[in-house]
Amino acid sequence: MGAMGTEAFASGAAAGAADLLRMQTTVLWHRGFAQAAAALATALCDRLSCDRVAVGWIQGDCSAVVALSHAADFDPRQAVSERIAAAMDEALEQASSVILPPREGAVPQVSLAHAELVGTDAQAVCTVLLVDAGKPVGALTLERALARFTAAESDFCEDAAALVAPILSLKHRAERGWTASTADAMRDLWTKLASPEGRRARLWLGGAGVTAALLLFVPVPYYIAAPARLEGSVQRVVVAPVDGFLEQVNVRPGDLVKSGQILAELATQDLQTERLKRRSELAQHENVYKAALARADRTQLVINQARAAEAQAQLQLVENQLQRAQLRAPFDGIVIKGDLPQQLGAPVQRGEVLLTLAPDARYRLIIEVDERDVGLVATGLQGRLALAAVPEALFDFNVVRPLPVAVAADGRNFFEVEGALEADGTALRPGMRGVAKIGAGRRPLAWIATHRILEWLRLAAWSVGA
Repeated sequence: MGAMGTEAFASGAAAGAADLLRMQTTVLWHRGFAQAAAALATALCDRLSCDRVAVGWIQGDCSAVVALSHAADFDPRQAVSERIAAAMDEALEQASSVILPPREGAVPQVSLAHAELVGTDAQAVCTVLLVDAGKPVGALTLERALARFTAAESDFCEDAAALVAPILSLKHRAERGWTASTADAMRDLWTKLASPEGRRARLWLGGAGVTAALLLFVPVPYYIAAPARLEGSVQRVVVAPVDGFLEQVNVRPGDLVKSGQILAELATQDLQTERLKRRSELAQHENVYKAALARADRTQLVINQARAAEAQAQLQLVENQLQRAQLRAPFDGIVIKGDLPQQLGAPVQRGEVLLTLAPDARYRLIIEVDERDVGLVATGLQGRLALAAVPEALFDFNVVRPLPVAVAADGRNFFEVEGALEADGTALRPGMRGVAKIGAGRRPLAWIATHRILEWLRLAAWSVGA
């Protein structure tokens, strides 16, 4: 080859490489798969002076035309699209490009579908494969009526297909849903496992499956988890002894109190006046009684003696009311309800609950067990409690008894289970909430994983059958 021939070859190779890069850029520039495929078909049609270029993609077991050159809309169910798809399938089945009329000295190939295209729509047809990671994903079919495809043109088509096939495959996968992607991944995995190279993987997978199946029937500790709350072992309310007004409050919720400590006081001005009145009446009746006694007037003596006794009783009642106006703690404990400092001067009625006390460091645990699990709970079972206020600490408890009355709250139905907490109570307060886990024996992993679903299905079947 002379100097002129060498320069011409280099110039042609550079031009071809530039065209290939432009086609790759065109495919990359378009965001969607269909737009990129249509742009590729149009670019190849213009570059090689074709009458029509089609891009096909494997869908299931056969090809489907997804783009035509210079055609924004087309129907893949048309006869011409079906003939092109048949030509693509023919090339895919032979795993090689098919050119008709064939080049001189080429290996004979099956080209019946291509011959049908040549006989009806074109004089020359070339189909090249789109391959991604060694796996055919589609094909390009080029048609024209003027001249057959040269070796250089078919090589250019194959190079273009090799460059753009991974890009088109990536765009196609990006537009598919997660279900289709998962199905493809599972299909690829199954293909690899079924191949001779996947023998070791099959052995490992089979061993893992047998081990998992055996583990499903191994009994493990089963725990019933449920919301829980702390309450005082005994709760005592402090009520207003008489009608009156709140004058003084010495405690607030959360305060520790001692037995006999004054918690609050009611206003006693009216009672003080009533006491003076009753004392005066008592003194008056005693004086009359003494005068009658001096006169030996037995009638007045009996009458005033009775009136004096009545006045004494009324005075004693007032004294008792004055004493009860001071609300005292009945035992050592903690105030859990009653924010009275916000109600100073407010009127109170006799019997109105003002404060609620609970013994300090003595609690009972109430566990809200779902009605589906209450049948597994029995007296004497042990469990552990984690509280939201102290999540780093776990407290042991014993089930005392399940309460037989169901409670409906927060959209669910549950039974309250009483538990005895084994704790010193230094960091606990009534009203704390958390999560309790009750040990309900040992159950197989398969039962733990499926019993909820099976119970629901059993109930649903019973409802339908009824």
